[in-house]
Amino acid sequence: MDAAGLVVLAVTLLAATAVGLAWRRGRGRFREHTVRGRRVGGPPAGGARNPGEEEPMTAHQDTRAQGVRTQGAHAEEVRAEEGADTPPSGDVLTAGDIDGDLGERATLVQFSTAFCQPCRATRRILDEVAGMVAGVAHVEVDAEASLDLVRRLGIMRTPTVLVLDASGRITTRASGQPRKADVIAALGAAVP
Repeated sequence: MDAAGLVVLAVTLLAATAVGLAWRRGRGRFREHTVRGRRVGGPPAGGARNPGEEEPMTAHQDTRAQGVRTQGAHAEEVRAEEGADTPPSGDVLTAGDIDGDLGERATLVQFSTAFCQPCRATRRILDEVAGMVAGVAHVEVDAEASLDLVRRLGIMRTPTVLVLDASGRITTRASGQPRKADVIAALGAAVP
């Protein structure tokens, strides 16, 4: 192999390593829940807002400012009345949406599939955390049987974990297997 071939090989290996490390870094990490690119809810699980940072818009404020509500792939006009405080669908989940009871303080919703190995480990972690924290429930949703909900929430892989506050509002989400410490930190932002 000549020198040019070795350089191409080295550059390719470095690029593949960088992409792999970047991909691995984001797996299982909780991130803020957003609506059309705008943060919804309280501070991130890692701490408080920076000084001078704007208060994020709620999903409802953002919807009223935009004048539309998305539901699935369709948008409809919103007849916003003053004082209405109904959030758009997709940001608040009910017990009927997830076929399980919401926790008194928070709910950990896990989207899984039958042959997903990380889903089993995630189930054990979430069950353990839900058992440690009073008023927190863990509900597992079969992604294959709930395709409408999966599409509505933009679930792209399993396991995906959503953290809901007491009212069912999605505060954070993680794709991939989260660490126990990350789940506890995410609950800290959702539980009053």
